[in-house]
Amino acid sequence: MRKKKGLALIGYGGMGKQHLKRLENVSEIAVLGVYDIKSAKKQAAKEQGWNIFETWEEVLRDPAVEILILATPNETHAPLAIEAMHHGKEVICEKPATLSVAEFDQVTQAAKETGRHFMVHQNRRWDENYRIIQQLKEEDRLGEIFSVESRVQGSRGIPDDWRRLKENGGGMLYDWGVHLIDRILLLFRETKPVSIFADLSYVLGHEVDDGFRIRLAFKNGARALLEVGTVNFIQTPEWYVCGKIGTAVIEDYELHGRYITLNGKLAKEAQPIETGAGLTKTMAPRNDGSTTEFSLPYVQTDVTDFYRNFVEVIDGHAEPVVKNEEVRQVLHLIELAFQSAATNQVILIESEAE
Repeated sequence: MRKKKGLALIGYGGMGKQHLKRLENVSEIAVLGVYDIKSAKKQAAKEQGWNIFETWEEVLRDPAVEILILATPNETHAPLAIEAMHHGKEVICEKPATLSVAEFDQVTQAAKETGRHFMVHQNRRWDENYRIIQQLKEEDRLGEIFSVESRVQGSRGIPDDWRRLKENGGGMLYDWGVHLIDRILLLFRETKPVSIFADLSYVLGHEVDDGFRIRLAFKNGARALLEVGTVNFIQTPEWYVCGKIGTAVIEDYELHGRYITLNGKLAKEAQPIETGAGLTKTMAPRNDGSTTEFSLPYVQTDVTDFYRNFVEVIDGHAEPVVKNEEVRQVLHLIELAFQSAATNQVILIESEAE
């Protein structure tokens, strides 16, 4: 029977607690304790029955702790990860891994020097709505996809914590953009992004962005709109995807949606209809039986596979499900998005391989 890997959670906040909850279903890992810099959080973890590490140094010295999960404010990830790996620990890190590409390169260099593993918890890759869109594309249900809109919207602003502070890596581009960019790059992994234009929102008056719109163009001609809003009292669809023979829409995380495909001629002649103050044939509805509507496919997903994969990677039995080069590309595009928003310009994306 395989020996369990000992793990310590660093940071007993909302995401830290979620890690602990999910790890209850991961038999390959044993949670040995929790460390948080704040006494109140240590006490809260203790009251929930968790063993407490009193100091960071205690965590680093404990030989039974093989894996650390860093669920701390964003600006702390790099220094904690580097120190941990130099003490022989394997590291799972919350996103964004770092606040710059340069900082991320320091982390991956430390992993190389120490022979330790560093993997970023890109959990939104396991969202069912994303996996459905991924499956529709892989199975070519919509034909060649030329336009994708991916968005997350809410109406509660930014939480009143470190997420509002620039020095802590707050703002929606770091909080949610890191997910939306990551997923769209995976969706179009057969091609490369060639340009980016970003517009950041500061309507709430914080020092960090409370929303954004990012437009990405890809080498194969596809286009993507990535959007996050925190003052949206009526939400638009989370996914709206157009292919040459079909369209898919997913309204929300409850997976309300459908997709429609063409089974006739695209430019089939239509009778003009009256719309508003004019006539149109171009926008006439398809009520001639030339399309078919389908329910969204069922996709089973389990985010705890992330932790199992990390154990397999440590043991040399698998490739990382989240690769550091993928994380680095996302951070690079985030930097370009900030640059685009500051200059109000389209930024051309240069490939390091070219």
